[in-house]
Amino acid sequence: MDQHTPSKEIQSRLARYRKFVQQYFPAVEGSLFFSRLNIYYFTGSYANGVFWLPLEGEPILFCRRGLERAKIETPFKNIVQLNSYRDIAQTFTDLSLNMPVHVAAEMNGLPWSLSNSLMKYLPNIQFLSSDKLIGLTRAKKSAWELQLLREAGYKHNRCLTQLLPPLLYEGMNELEISHIISDVFYSEGHNGILRMETFGEEAYLGHIAIGDSANYPSFFNGPVGLRGVHPAAPFMGAEKIKWYVGSPLTIDNGFTLGGYQTDKTQVYWLGSKSSIPETLQSAHNLCVEIQAMVASQLKPGAIPSNLWEQSVAMASKSPWYHGFMGLSGNKVQFLGHGIGLAIDEYPVIAKGFDAPLEEGMVLAIEPKIGLPGIGMVGTENTFEVTSGGGKSLTGSDFEIIEI
Repeated sequence: MDQHTPSKEIQSRLARYRKFVQQYFPAVEGSLFFSRLNIYYFTGSYANGVFWLPLEGEPILFCRRGLERAKIETPFKNIVQLNSYRDIAQTFTDLSLNMPVHVAAEMNGLPWSLSNSLMKYLPNIQFLSSDKLIGLTRAKKSAWELQLLREAGYKHNRCLTQLLPPLLYEGMNELEISHIISDVFYSEGHNGILRMETFGEEAYLGHIAIGDSANYPSFFNGPVGLRGVHPAAPFMGAEKIKWYVGSPLTIDNGFTLGGYQTDKTQVYWLGSKSSIPETLQSAHNLCVEIQAMVASQLKPGAIPSNLWEQSVAMASKSPWYHGFMGLSGNKVQFLGHGIGLAIDEYPVIAKGFDAPLEEGMVLAIEPKIGLPGIGMVGTENTFEVTSGGGKSLTGSDFEIIEI
């Protein structure tokens, strides 16, 4: 199977993005992309450099390194060496192109020092932020992308609900569980990397938290806390936290296939189903109900902010509202997020996100409740927006798994 992004797929993405440029920035003559993830999305090559996309005409891919590889992976004919941003203007001259006056630029993908260098060598250009337009473009997945996401979701669910449970036992620590998850994931084709776009945000494998570790203070912008391996690497799980009977285990992680990621949270209980405390089970059931309510409305035209308000309203009528979407400083003000090449994509199920959903968007919906002294329960699954409502790509059984 050819792993390269089809030329037809790339051309479709360029057309969709150009349409947004014409809609929002009619004076813009082209766009510059700097992050390797967005360069990959628009070219098919995870290149280190700059991608120029004119509103009309042939794009140019400037490569700091890997020019030979880019020629193999991308369908574009204009692929040139980039040693300095001054080379951009010279390349325009060499190709008999006029320098644009108004340019949409990916500002989130450019450090301050490099942006200063860019403006130094291109002083007569007015730059406008294209980050929103990129988010809108990537939010709606193509049939090609959906195929990858569906396969990733199938494998993700299989790993957490079928392959992992027989390998779990009393006395394991969080780090040991992390290592076993890695082995299981890799055996199913996981790419071994999770990508995030928010500046400074990182993730590795996911969060593995036993009991109240799931409420441990966290820097990560999500409701599940964790101690992690070390303060310098607050990922995976802690070696000193062991799993004993009568305690929940919360696993919140991503699975990557062909660069595309799914997100899923699964809760496990060490002991019989009858030994699960009523408070814990009821709080989990509420999360499953909230997920079902939101999923039923993941249709074209649905407003994300409305779904957030409905979720908060359901949680506010319960005894666990104080722990809804995290305890204390871990609490977050969103219920879900777009996902694809990055974990944190557009749109977000939160206040202020009022643009209607479109068919083909993919979102991770993650209602969770933190229980003081106990841990965190809830669910998270990756859903495809369809005319019939949200279609879960990561399984259909959302119950606590007994070990």
